[in-house]
Amino acid sequence: MFIVASGLPPNTGFDFFVIQVPTAPFGLAWYQGDVQSDADGDAVQHFRGRFSIETFIVAPGVALAPRVFNDQPFPDAAQNPTTNPVQTYHLGMWFNFPADAQAAGCPNTVTPFNGEHNAGIQVLNTSTYRDDHGPLRDLRP
Repeated sequence: MFIVASGLPPNTGFDFFVIQVPTAPFGLAWYQGDVQSDADGDAVQHFRGRFSIETFIVAPGVALAPRVFNDQPFPDAAQNPTTNPVQTYHLGMWFNFPADAQAAGCPNTVTPFNGEHNAGIQVLNTSTYRDDHGPLRDLRP
């Protein structure tokens, strides 16, 4: 998957996710990686993975989870919840730091959408698609 964005704050880090629905409460989310804008506010990133109508998250049973980032506003869970397959067809990108969001004139709200669980707000998403039919749903393997 190639992500191309323009009009972003220059020289700013972002975090990119595959998500269940494009806006809050977002549902289940799967971290894809970092995106960095250049001095002109443009960003390009390539992610390798399986992105299609078959993109889903499943947890057939409960398992213990590593608890690494427990001193953050959103500490790691001790275990996962059980869930049947949930299709994740949407995409979203968050400011890596709340201070970067604030510098861009946005709220400095803290969200869990980066590796340390202390990201800023969502800056881009695929909300032009229906909640049950994000862009990945149209891709066939």
